[in-house]
Amino acid sequence: GSFAYSRLLRDRDIRVNGVRTRENAMLSAGDEIAYYTTAAEEAKPFYREVYADENVLIADKFSGVQSEALFFALQERGARPVHRLDRNTAGLIAFALNEEAEGELIDAFRRRDVDKIYEAICFHPFQKERGELIAYLKKDEKASHVTLFSKPVAGAGRIRTDYEVRENYGEYSLVNITLHSGKTHQIRAHMAFIGHPVAGDEKYGDRALNAKYHVKRQLLVAKKLCFHTGGALTYLSGKEFESSFSARMPH
Repeated sequence: GSFAYSRLLRDRDIRVNGVRTRENAMLSAGDEIAYYTTAAEEAKPFYREVYADENVLIADKFSGVQSEALFFALQERGARPVHRLDRNTAGLIAFALNEEAEGELIDAFRRRDVDKIYEAICFHPFQKERGELIAYLKKDEKASHVTLFSKPVAGAGRIRTDYEVRENYGEYSLVNITLHSGKTHQIRAHMAFIGHPVAGDEKYGDRALNAKYHVKRQLLVAKKLCFHTGGALTYLSGKEFESSFSARMPH
């Protein structure tokens, strides 16, 4: 029922230690979480398993599914989250399945030893076929919104986002995007910042073009994960995993 997470919170159908909650609650070891979904919600698919061994599970998340709710769904497998995707971004999420693997994966993501390649549909014709983008991102937690700056400002973190245009369709393009830092809404905000918002993005995007092309969710997919890991996960080094989802404009 992970895709139903927003509805569950709204209707207070999640309980932590027997108490109904409407907010993201801080959890402690041993807390008991219960949630109540409908049969229709349970029947709806929300992820596919791409890979699993004794240390790592890689899930292919459907668009519309909260990462936090996917964590809930995979808890019985012993899954431990190490990164996340926006609700309306489909694609690959890696989970650790034990404490040692959790430490290794967290370190690998922090050191950029995992290549994260996304696929997106972006609006407006590109002048350059590829680019290495640097900006400074400041997050407003309460508004769930980020602001970008071209130069360093207080409270803003440096971000790098690389892109390469794969197909140009005139008013929009199919683009590969490599994430070199993993900040909130980084791809959506950075592409909008350079004048090429992700199609379907209602927060940072071009609402007129979203309406013209009838897209209501950002056309953004976490397409590939490629590992360059050591320690207990050395055996994953050089392995590349690919999402079954693609960023495609609806017809």
